[in-house]
Amino acid sequence: MPEPSQVMALLSPQSRADLTTLSDRAGLVHLAKHASIIVVLMGYVAAGLPLWWAAILPLGIALVFLFTLQHECTHQTPFKSIWLNELSGHICAILILQPFLWFRVFHMAHHRHTNDPAKDPELAGDAKPENWAAFAWHLGTLGYWATKLGTLWDNACGSFDQTYVSPRAHARLRTESRLLIALYTAATLFTLTVSPILIWIWILPLTLGFPVLRLYLLAEHGRCPQVANMFENSRTTLTNRMVKLLTWNMPYHAEHHAYPNVPFHKLPDAHAVAARHLTDITNGYVAFTKAYTAPLK
Repeated sequence: MPEPSQVMALLSPQSRADLTTLSDRAGLVHLAKHASIIVVLMGYVAAGLPLWWAAILPLGIALVFLFTLQHECTHQTPFKSIWLNELSGHICAILILQPFLWFRVFHMAHHRHTNDPAKDPELAGDAKPENWAAFAWHLGTLGYWATKLGTLWDNACGSFDQTYVSPRAHARLRTESRLLIALYTAATLFTLTVSPILIWIWILPLTLGFPVLRLYLLAEHGRCPQVANMFENSRTTLTNRMVKLLTWNMPYHAEHHAYPNVPFHKLPDAHAVAARHLTDITNGYVAFTKAYTAPLK
């Protein structure tokens, strides 16, 4: 099995440069599509139009998949302009309750130690489910919300026990979480004193959408070999255009891990380069879920 760097080295310098070309235009066009879905669904629910309640789940799915935009922003690849990446990452942080600066530190550690049970922070205290009870808990929102709120509180209090968080980052991570808590406090007061609208267009949709995100994320590395080669320890899932739009092409996940400096809009090209070397290409999330749950007891 070749290493990703060996496969990339076979390309011409121009091809390698093309794969890593960043674009504000590509990012803004994609963001406009994703944001339009959210705004339209929020407006439909807020206006109480016919069957408005049926729009809550799709709204939640569109909201939670801002995670994938924030994820890309940690790599500064959705846009060429650094300020656009930073601004987008912080806006996503507010909407999905995940501090952006903290997540960048967390995610970089995940990339350095992908699927290593001793070092990958994605696996710390959250092992992939191996029975139906664990699977149900994994998809549920209680544990997920508790973890997110706990991270916010611990960071705000300056409690950083993780080895991957540098002491130099403590001050800015603490400030970030305190600002987010202040915003959420203001949102709570607004809800209690002015209008419950945020519950219907944000909190409830987000709560219902998180299980979908959790299932999607399980496909990225679940049951992949615990080895260093990114062609083996990550999974690519072939899917439809709507899923790829909402996930910013992250179903090409093995390609992303192999070449994290390739922006989302170039990942299909990276797939063409890497596909024959990947050990796990799954044909859709239904197929993945069936295969993953088959041995559960």
